[in-house]
Amino acid sequence: MRILIVDDEPMVATMIADALRDEGNEVRVSFSGEDGLLIIEEGWPEAVFLDIVMPGLDGNEVLRRIRVSWPRLPVIIMTGWATDEQITVARRLGVSGVVTKPSALKNFVNAIAQI
Repeated sequence: MRILIVDDEPMVATMIADALRDEGNEVRVSFSGEDGLLIIEEGWPEAVFLDIVMPGLDGNEVLRRIRVSWPRLPVIIMTGWATDEQITVARRLGVSGVVTKPSALKNFVNAIAQI
């Protein structure tokens, strides 16, 4: 599967990307919501792991924009700092799942398996 990881924390994004690659997935990483949307516009990803708390475009704004043009693209929110309200908004926007950070890398692999 082609997976895009959008996370402003390079170390976290790299660890998740490595775990997903070890499972046979193709993975690209973006460190901002703006850059992530550009990759999505290319039509590349089949699924997205999206950090909800980021500078610039936060995860919920990115998710809003994704849902306008790609309503069926699976998006899994990643969060370590999100409020309950932010997670509720993501669920209303049709997020496919939520994985908390820090989390066992196995949880990211399992989240992809569910979609």
